[in-house]
Formats: sequence, structure tokens, C-alpha cells
Amino acid sequence: MEVSVKTLAGKAAGKAKLDDAIFGIEEIRGDILQRTVRWQLAKRQAGTHKTQSRSEVSVTTKKYVRQKGSGGARHGSKNAPIFVGGGVAHGPRVRSHAHSLPKKVRQLALAHALSSKIRDDAVVVLDKAELAEPKTRVLADNLAALGLNNALVIAGVNVDENFRRAARNIPNVDVLPVAGLNVYDVLRRNKLVITKDALEGIEARFNSAANGEA
Repeated sequence: MEVSVKTLAGKAAGKAKLDDAIFGIEEIRGDILQRTVRWQLAKRQAGTHKTQSRSEVSVTTKKYVRQKGSGGARHGSKNAPIFVGGGVAHGPRVRSHAHSLPKKVRQLALAHALSSKIRDDAVVVLDKAELAEPKTRVLADNLAALGLNNALVIAGVNVDENFRRAARNIPNVDVLPVAGLNVYDVLRRNKLVITKDALEGIEARFNSAANGEA
């Protein structure tokens, strides 16, 4: 399929051809997208939450009440979970939340995410994402003219430093190199903005995966 290419100023800059195998999937698999987003978010979790167990709390280990005759239950120490200041039973421990997901599933999910944006008419192809100066107001006006107030910009192999610095102060606009393209960030923004260089990088990424390369 072919799509129109625009400049950052909103002018026409020709046409670009999109690979149907990447951008033309008609039946979007929501289950694959969900699995991949869950895999991404699980990897991000720190897993550093933790509570103290009976062996870790700092309380007296003395038998604080006699075994019989007190009229109450028999207790050996105050570090039991039933006491205030005691350890927590079955509390969270430091661990990794990451789990495995086949590479082919991740690759397929990315293609479905990109195709979903094409289906929703939410893809804008730019000639290039570059600025002469890192001016946030200039970039904000350009994006507003293009109708982009909530967008992910994929800006080629390397992100132009002026463009990156100008975009970091604009809310709901993310900028990533083509190597950082991922399912979660594609889905969380309303629009997907791709440069012509990024399109070539995306096709090369899928072709290398199809050929079994890393």
C-alpha cells in the first residue's frame, strides 16, 4: 500500500510504500497484543517490594507469658504474625516478575500493532524529523498543524538532538529511535508518526527476523 509523506511543516513530500505483511494485517489479534504488553510491563516491574518475616523482625525472643495458668493462649514469642510488630505471613519477597515470551510472538504482535494504527487511519509518515533549533514552541506548532496532540514519533536510526530536546517538554508526545519501537508505546498513543528512514529500519528489522537473524 502507498501513503502520503508530509514534511514537518505540513507540506506534501511524495509517497511511501508500506509492506502489507507488516502494515496490512486485516484481522488484528487482541490476545497477542495483550500477551506482549503484559510481557513488557512485567519486565519493567522492579520487584523490590518486601515485608519482614518472623525471623527478620526485631522483637524480644523471650517467652513473655507463662505456658499455663494465664487464662489465655500459649505463646512462645511475640514475633508471630498475630501480634502487632510481629512478622508478616506470606508477604511479598524480592523477585523478578519477568516471564518468557517467544520471539515470533513478539514480532507478530508488533506487526499487529502497526497494522491496527493503519486500520484506524492513525499513521503519519514524515519526510524527516529534524529541527534547526531545539525550540519546543516551534515543534508544538508544527505538530498541532499536523493534528498531533498525542503521538509516538519513530525518528529513524538516530534521533535528531534538536528534535528530541524540543519534544521532551511536550506532553503526550514520545520520541524513539527505530530500535526502540515496541508494542506498548505504539498502542498507548493515539497517533503513530514514522519517518521515511524509520520505515526502512522497520522493514529491515522484520526481514532480519524472518531470516532468523538476531
